[in-house]
Amino acid sequence: MRDTTQIFQVSTLYGAATLAAALDAGQFGPRGSARRVLLVSNNAGTPETALRLDEMRGYTRIASRFDDVISWNDAIRPYHPSTWGPRGSDVGLWQKAFRLAWDIDEHELIELAVESIQVNPGRALAAIFSEASVHVYADGLMSYGPTRDRLPLTLSSRIQRLLHLDLIPGLTPLLLSEYGVAPEIVPDAAFRAVLDEISQDTAEDPQLAPVLQEAPTAVLLGQYLAAINILSVDEEEDLHLRMLAGAAAAGHKSVVFKPHPTAPASYSQALTKAAAEAGVRLTVLDAPLLAETLYHHARPELVVGCFSTAMVTASHYYGTPVGRVGTALVMGRLKPYPNSNRVPLAIVDHLVADLERDADPATVGAAPASLSPLVRAMGFCMQPTAYAELRETTADWLRAQLGSLPAGYFPDARLAELGLPSSAQARAKLQVRRAKRVVRRAVRRAGNG
Repeated sequence: MRDTTQIFQVSTLYGAATLAAALDAGQFGPRGSARRVLLVSNNAGTPETALRLDEMRGYTRIASRFDDVISWNDAIRPYHPSTWGPRGSDVGLWQKAFRLAWDIDEHELIELAVESIQVNPGRALAAIFSEASVHVYADGLMSYGPTRDRLPLTLSSRIQRLLHLDLIPGLTPLLLSEYGVAPEIVPDAAFRAVLDEISQDTAEDPQLAPVLQEAPTAVLLGQYLAAINILSVDEEEDLHLRMLAGAAAAGHKSVVFKPHPTAPASYSQALTKAAAEAGVRLTVLDAPLLAETLYHHARPELVVGCFSTAMVTASHYYGTPVGRVGTALVMGRLKPYPNSNRVPLAIVDHLVADLERDADPATVGAAPASLSPLVRAMGFCMQPTAYAELRETTADWLRAQLGSLPAGYFPDARLAELGLPSSAQARAKLQVRRAKRVVRRAVRRAGNG
């Protein structure tokens, strides 16, 4: 009889690749020590019409690491994975039902690995398997930001660790730190090996071939900012046009645009017209491929985006220079202040060259000394109750730095709400210091005269 079943919940190929790397690195024990189940969740608004994980190139190689693959959508149909969770009185019944359906003995231990413990389906799985130990894995820049919602002690005490990619060496994730959850890095070599493995599956992909024939030297990354109501459709379309203009200004004449799967076709049409007017060859890669697969095969000299994690993976794992466009616009639009995109956006804004200010694209190295205090201060302002111990250090840091920070990082209204130094006060103090320096210089000149 088996002793343990490990259930790995995923919704994206990037997340599945992160788990595969952790498995390959032995972070879940040796193969054969437990039954491994890949539980696939499609969290799109309309899952029936959205791209499925098993349609992504490279999925088969990832799935081969598991003993069984199960669809969470099928298991809970007709409910939606993002909204469904069991009622408290029903969790025992659901556990019995899933153990029976998934061939898990009633005495068998269960371990869960979920991509987010704050929302469903991870939250629902943790409730159903209420005795299971929980491992959380974070596959992007959001691991550096704060935990979005307070977790009950019965759940937080079961979380064993936070597995994450070391995208910004030297920056420690804030996520789940208030519960004493230790972060654990998924080794770079293991993750890069998984990305290379996925890329091998796409070498002969018919949708990739025409892109490679154009020998693109720059990649533009579309996101889904209109789909989540941060920008309007017109604003996001304009953002892509600005990316193209930035790449062209940097000297690139062959560019590939990789739209987000939820993007409307009009985005590509507008870019095609703008590229023709700018004398740039544009190809569009609207295919079920990871951006990293494109980096592997095309070897671009530049990747342009707003604040996509794929920008940082281009730099960290492929040594490709990156440039940003539109981060200030998006920072000003994020609502409410605790929006989970805020820290990833600030990281990219802080580290990546702004193409619209003639900055030279470059790779992102280790975290500078200025980054961790910024992330911690922002994390406190986003979730002041969870990170109450950061109040004094945040206040001290704001007094010293706020006057020089970009607009939108710490809005005056939020600072006033939290009783922290405001930017108006900081600007006033900065003006006083500058005035004093001017007076001192004038006095010195008079004395020398």
